Amino acid sequence: MVKALLIAAPKSGSGKTTVTLGLLRALKRRGLAVRAAKSGPDYIDPAFHAAACGAESVNLDSWSMAPDLMAGLLAPAAGSDILIIESAMGLFDGADGPEGRTGASADIAAALGIPVVLVMDCSGQSQSAGAVLHGFASLRPGVRVAGTILNQVASPRHARGIRAAVAPLGIPVLGQLGRDDTLTLPERHLGLVQAGEHADLETRLEQLADAAEAHLDIDGLLAAAADITLPADTATALTPPGQRIALARDAAFSFTYAHLIGGWRAAGAEITFFSPLADEAPPEGCDACWLPGGYPELHAPALAAATGFKAGLARFARTRPVHGECGGYMVLGRTLTDAEGTIHPMADLLSHATSYARRRMTLGYRRAVMGEALSFAAAGQVLRGHEFHYATVCDPGSDAPVARLTDGWGEELGLAGGRRGPVSGTFFHVIAAEAAPA
Repeated sequence: MVKALLIAAPKSGSGKTTVTLGLLRALKRRGLAVRAAKSGPDYIDPAFHAAACGAESVNLDSWSMAPDLMAGLLAPAAGSDILIIESAMGLFDGADGPEGRTGASADIAAALGIPVVLVMDCSGQSQSAGAVLHGFASLRPGVRVAGTILNQVASPRHARGIRAAVAPLGIPVLGQLGRDDTLTLPERHLGLVQAGEHADLETRLEQLADAAEAHLDIDGLLAAAADITLPADTATALTPPGQRIALARDAAFSFTYAHLIGGWRAAGAEITFFSPLADEAPPEGCDACWLPGGYPELHAPALAAATGFKAGLARFARTRPVHGECGGYMVLGRTLTDAEGTIHPMADLLSHATSYARRRMTLGYRRAVMGEALSFAAAGQVLRGHEFHYATVCDPGSDAPVARLTDGWGEELGLAGGRRGPVSGTFFHVIAAEAAPA
């Protein structure tokens, strides 16, 4: 059992991450055992959570994960003093699916009985904020808004107008933040610049905690949290690709879901990290290699020059499975064209070529029906995940496809990915295997 709270908002950009990070660090300062999680497929925010509270944060996604899997992934939080879950987008934003399986953060609040604190960006409105809060609090039975935090408040007069409109609702105001650009974190094309790239991250987290202590009702937020019961064991979302997995990890390969690694380890697999940017090859003692997503387009010259990595990867792939997701898929191809139009040779283990110069945003959930069996999926098995990238395939090559895709609304997207022998890759990131129908 653990006390839990969901930090949500009416829309993206309302200040959820700022509030969440400040609250996590402020609670840690008080000596509490704090855990965090992120609703949705965002793999960047959990690293900030972990830095703020000192414990690993996981992703929860009601579209990709069955309810028992989501609850199982929170098992390590049992016994902690408080669990803070950060919402994605707006509280009710999701995709097509049956009730409770839309990907909306509200699904998690309803399924686990977690109270919601709504962070409202009040810029450009005053008393109308009361109507927004009323709508969010009353839209869906089973989702309880236990409080609100007013953000981007311009003046005491501005605050008085909002508080007067909110008061009749009986929903407490648990904090108020003014306009302060120093509390924002820098962004990149796929969201925040990653936690590991901030030399001053600790300073920023301390500043956010100072703001939380000064402007949030932390005792009120703790009181708003509710006890939830969690399973005893961590769940496995995806079959391990091997018993001993070589996993690329550095600035070019950083998008790995904590719940996948945790599940693989819980299933008995061993994980060995290696760095392609340091010209390291997959360790010979491993029996599978996984190249996750990241930012290979920002490190294309270094990857092109990493002859030891590429030769070792080719040697590894002669006898053992190699799979690449998104950035990893790009590196497995023949070439990668960077933003300036320079073409860089990649591993050439698959025949496609990708380009970051010809950018097009691709974003959304993916349901993948697998073709031939892979090391982590049977033929015909259904996997759920998402795509989030700007790079494009400029030459599809001639490899056999990996899967047939539909999006989160059931629209057919056709065949995707490539496979040649034991090497495979796709642009979509796997979140979990779909449970077979009962």
